[in-house]
Amino acid sequence: MAANPSKLKVGDLVRFVSPASTPEKDAVLRRAALLESWGLTVDFGRHVFDKHAYLAGTDEQRLADLNGAIRDPRVRAIFATRGGKGSYRIADRLDVRAIDKDPKFIVGFSDITILHLSACRHSGLIGIHGALVTDDAGQFDIANCEALRDALMSPGYATIHASPDEPTSALSTRGTASGRLIGGNLDMVATAAGWALPDLDGALLLLEATGMHLGQVDRQLTMLRKAGHLDGLAGIALGQFTGFDLERNFTIIDLLRDHLAGVGVPVLGGLPLGHGSRPLAVPIGAMAVLAAGAGTLSFPP
Repeated sequence: MAANPSKLKVGDLVRFVSPASTPEKDAVLRRAALLESWGLTVDFGRHVFDKHAYLAGTDEQRLADLNGAIRDPRVRAIFATRGGKGSYRIADRLDVRAIDKDPKFIVGFSDITILHLSACRHSGLIGIHGALVTDDAGQFDIANCEALRDALMSPGYATIHASPDEPTSALSTRGTASGRLIGGNLDMVATAAGWALPDLDGALLLLEATGMHLGQVDRQLTMLRKAGHLDGLAGIALGQFTGFDLERNFTIIDLLRDHLAGVGVPVLGGLPLGHGSRPLAVPIGAMAVLAAGAGTLSFPP
């Protein structure tokens, strides 16, 4: 059973925490000001701007901020300041009882994927895969902002349409499938396998990746396949795979096709989700319908 957080309303308190790497302070404050323009109240975890090597504080400090926000009844949504590295170090220590008692959105992607996975595995929590991003001119992207605001504050969830401009659109097949949408960043899905990854039987698996070598992707997908984690999937949703050379003889698209064709389920590529330009927001852990032929990922009431 999914733990479905209530949508936000004007006046609600949201809190920024840093479960992974240290963010740029000015960028966080700009995002906080935008959220306040939506009518939300914003505060910050005690260690949100701390620095400990490549982490935003020690494991205990980052976990204290995260669990503190989970336990605080005033906080109605939790925003990760950024991804980076480190969420995987604390993902097994979420306060599951507090999540069950008072489910609230955790908002983030990339390294934050493993928090979504762990919360979904243990509590069925629906999270928001997304973040506020800026365009090349340093301005907030309108489509990105509207998608996140709708995901947090409007009834239901918007349909995501595949884009033919995304390279993974070449991998779309035919067919329709339904199930809980689970996943996000491939690196974190693979890291979670065996301890934080939810049961994927009957699920729609979302995958996106950035900044990896083909060999890394190959190893991760090989492990997921051979360990049986892809057995029983209902469908596969592919987001943005960025930072890969598409001019070589064997590309990331060829590698994904090599691994996923044998799974034998509908595949929908080209979704604007991940580290690429103008990424949208999507509910992780929610029931979804993947229509590969129509190019849509929708979320029935």
